[in-house]
Amino acid sequence: MDLSIVIVSWNVRDLLEACLRSIYAKTRGLSFEVFVVDNASADGSPEMVEQSFPQVQLICNAANVGFARATNQALRLSKGRYVLLLNPDTVILDEALVQMVRFADENPDIGALGPKVLTAQGEVDMRCARRFPSLLSEFFELTRLSYRFPRNRLLGSYLMSYWDHNDSREVEVLMGACMLVRREAMEQVGLLDEAFYMYGEDVEWCYRLKRAGWRIWYDSEARIVHLGGQSTKLIREEMGLERFRSRYTFFRKHRGPLYAGAYKALMLLITLAKQVIFAVRAIISRDEGQRRRYRDKVRLHGKVLRWVLS
Repeated sequence: MDLSIVIVSWNVRDLLEACLRSIYAKTRGLSFEVFVVDNASADGSPEMVEQSFPQVQLICNAANVGFARATNQALRLSKGRYVLLLNPDTVILDEALVQMVRFADENPDIGALGPKVLTAQGEVDMRCARRFPSLLSEFFELTRLSYRFPRNRLLGSYLMSYWDHNDSREVEVLMGACMLVRREAMEQVGLLDEAFYMYGEDVEWCYRLKRAGWRIWYDSEARIVHLGGQSTKLIREEMGLERFRSRYTFFRKHRGPLYAGAYKALMLLITLAKQVIFAVRAIISRDEGQRRRYRDKVRLHGKVLRWVLS
């Protein structure tokens, strides 16, 4: 078996169907298996898989157990020389998976490989190849400086947004929406860390692979489309907070409690500043729609503050 494809799905029936159709249409010349782990969808996703794709190995959970835990359920059953994490809101272009397996076969020191990830608008999603996070990169992200000055090598260092992503190169972090991992590498460093419910598990896995001596590679010749956040947008507020929890978990595990505490302190200062700005704008704005949006921002950042202080 060349490849084991693992898809974790929650309430994205139509997108999951399109993803599976693209896999079977675009993956020729490889022996592969597909796992779909359904996290208690209520939109008929499991029934669609059973009826339209009987060859898929379907695992149905009674509750949403999160991305890492659900993925590990399938990884333990997989048999491929490589495993592929793939989001259900992706579409395979050309022969991307064939290209990725071929390149990994030619470079046995590569532990994980990722493709060029395109948005629905055809633009490169810069998160498909990036660096490990730090307090400095988090400051630039939280203050939005990295987005205001993406071509600056310091401010844009985390996403490497100064690079057009049109050439292949070694990187530090790949996007979990489509990540190919060599079985030997996975067996050496272990499965995904289930302390991460959603977000950050791809960063942490890459960190362990890198620390174990494996190369992390971005392959610009392989391309997929990722619509992005189609499941999490259903619970956007909770997932926004989960991003911060995951980053804190990563820092605490790999940088220590003091570093993680410094991250929370940074979050506290920036969130307080944002609360003041949004509250003032909610008061002085003359447009009711804008006032409502600023009030929503105040409420959301209040949740972040409660987490930071907990």
